Amino acid sequence: MKLGFSSKGLKPLSKPTLSRVCNALFYSTDTQTSIPIEKKDTLYKRISSLSDPRVSIVPILDQWVTQGKKIELNELQSYIKRLKRFKRYNHALEISQWMADRNHNVNSVRDNIVRLDLIAKVHGIEQAEEYFNKIPTHFKGVKIYTILLELYVKSQSFEKAESLMEQMRKLGLATSTVAYNSMLKLYAMVGQYKKMDTLMEEMNKKRVSPNMFTFCIRLNAYAATSDISGMEKFLQWMESDCSVLPNTITYTTAANGYIKAGLVDQGLEMLKKLEGLVSAEKGRWSGYETLLTLYASIGRKEDLYRVWMLCKSSGKVYNTLYHCMIASLLKLEDIDGAKNILEEWETENTSNDFRIPNLLIAAYCKKNLLEKAEMFINKAMENGKKPYASTWEILASGYIEANQISKAVESIKATLLERSWWKPRRETLAICLLYVKQQGDAAKTEEFVRLLGVPCHMSTDDCGKLLDYFYNNESEVDKFNELNADGLDDDDEETDIISKEAT
Repeated sequence: MKLGFSSKGLKPLSKPTLSRVCNALFYSTDTQTSIPIEKKDTLYKRISSLSDPRVSIVPILDQWVTQGKKIELNELQSYIKRLKRFKRYNHALEISQWMADRNHNVNSVRDNIVRLDLIAKVHGIEQAEEYFNKIPTHFKGVKIYTILLELYVKSQSFEKAESLMEQMRKLGLATSTVAYNSMLKLYAMVGQYKKMDTLMEEMNKKRVSPNMFTFCIRLNAYAATSDISGMEKFLQWMESDCSVLPNTITYTTAANGYIKAGLVDQGLEMLKKLEGLVSAEKGRWSGYETLLTLYASIGRKEDLYRVWMLCKSSGKVYNTLYHCMIASLLKLEDIDGAKNILEEWETENTSNDFRIPNLLIAAYCKKNLLEKAEMFINKAMENGKKPYASTWEILASGYIEANQISKAVESIKATLLERSWWKPRRETLAICLLYVKQQGDAAKTEEFVRLLGVPCHMSTDDCGKLLDYFYNNESEVDKFNELNADGLDDDDEETDIISKEAT
């Protein structure tokens, strides 16, 4: 979708371009699942090409089998793992269910663990419970109970988590460090700090070995409540115990605790220790990101640039680090500095990761420098970059703040043309709908409503109902929007450990 800016804002779309866009937007979902066979055709290539979470991938799997092609169990399990990584949980669950329906799996512990987690993500905790209860007893062990416990913790189902943990004790299954860590996280979330101490005493009696996650959860609880005395004692114990080696998470937590309590000097001391560990661990990019973020939080621009130079001297700098550095500079209101880092990224990278330019575009919009934002997008497109749907939405928000609603409407159109399933912020879309309605142009109103993909009988006459329809459908699409907005995966390390154990 080619869309640019002139000195007066949006450049008009040419008819051939608009025609291609419309053809792509209003295609039949029936034809999507019938993907033409190419020279290097693979099943995963067919699956990954269907990125719209509203469309089922089951017909693709059925078509593959109908064409006489083989499907291996480990191959499907690998696809599920990849789809989970990209938060395509609905499609991952469809593959898991497809495997079960056609007896492609043997109802193994691993498959049960994966499906239980996916059902919770797609359908919620209640359906996950129903699935858990149907699993044969001989397939239920420490790992499957621990997964359900972790799901209860994530949903903060306090009573259910405690009840399940007690059941695990009675069955002799409360032997996992991960299970105890889950309960520690829950008690920390609800402020039951005394129960955390009791739980750690229980671990000691049962000889359940704590790991670094155990210590960090406890340390983080001290930091969260600004219990500096407790945090310092615990940290001193960790540093003096030769069996426990403080890591980057330890010092990050302690630095955060000090900074939150307003003890910047002590926080800087922890950051220096963190720097020492990060410098010693080559390729530990997450440590550099933490340092950049924390130095920005206390306004230490010189330290920010110093860490940036250390980072660059350590080897190739990845997009996530550029993103973090630019975000840190913008937090310090250094737009020029952020622009310089972005230009450096542009000269050293050919990727179309528009999340990085989005940071500067958002900063321009926040400062009401809309012409700069327009020029920046236009230049990027001239250089072959393709803005994301989120880029147009950021611009739309800027136009609304500047009371340039007509331009905001055009930006939202561009958002929906770029990703037909995208859902802009409700407030932004509501203002655009009201503006379109007030203009009294039936053709333009119909065009805008059609782009939203709502039934043709609905119009802007009742904006509330139209918005309710638009935002209450396809919750899986909302998850997909979040992925495209920030590209992050919210699966925590505890679940990852369980998944690796089950592999």
